Amino acid sequence: MQNIDDDHAALFAACESGVSLCTIVGIEGSFSRRLGAQLAIFPDGRLVGSLADGCLEKQIAADVTRCGEPVIARYGRGSRLIDFRLPCGGGLDILLDPSPDRSACRETAGKLESRESCSLKLASNDLLTVREYLPQLRLRVYGEGPEIEALATLSLASGIPFETYSSNDLALGREPELPPADRWTAVLLLFHDHEWENTILRHAITGTSFYIGAQGGANARAERISRLAAEGVVDTDIARVRGPVGITPSSRTPRSLALSILSEVVGEYERLHPHG
Repeated sequence: MQNIDDDHAALFAACESGVSLCTIVGIEGSFSRRLGAQLAIFPDGRLVGSLADGCLEKQIAADVTRCGEPVIARYGRGSRLIDFRLPCGGGLDILLDPSPDRSACRETAGKLESRESCSLKLASNDLLTVREYLPQLRLRVYGEGPEIEALATLSLASGIPFETYSSNDLALGREPELPPADRWTAVLLLFHDHEWENTILRHAITGTSFYIGAQGGANARAERISRLAAEGVVDTDIARVRGPVGITPSSRTPRSLALSILSEVVGEYERLHPHG
């Protein structure tokens, strides 16, 4: 089964004939979804995507079936539906498009599959005219041991593609025989034996990865910086390497370290999102 990011699911569904595409184009007050969040509605009533807690989706599904052309509907504060309120007390403007541009949806989905950032022009409105997308987050992890297993379990359970390389896949002192990771892939080194790190890090910084991190405390970080500097790696590239990794200081179990790392990586990836 194709692994589709939650943020892309409605777009991919809207590539199919007959599927409506609904997009949050305005938010008044606070809300639990970002601007640009989308919901796809199939002719049989199936929903793909998430805009709220279920009640809103049902109302939108009912409304879009009555649309002959794209319209912006107001929900919550300021809505014509006096009996419909959002739990947060805010208001949403949602573009209901019963027949989005299929070729544009397919072209955008194809770019995401090719790991390109891209955008979809929305039906004419005065609020959000273009919905932008980032390729799905991926993890590339070098190392071995229970930390790798814990991180793989959590990542795959979260729907985050995960690839791992151990010392059996590498040659000490040689850079990995892989294309450098792209901007949307986080690179992690989880070695207790830090002699493996330098060539892998030199390879990682030739790519555009938004996150490069290496396991180890303050002493390991100081030694890592010294080794890289001695090999001629410039300060700006050295600064890209995070360590210690994770949001929890001094994690003492594989699972807690994996949770700490994954939380930090996902948080950094979310900060890249063009719609906040």
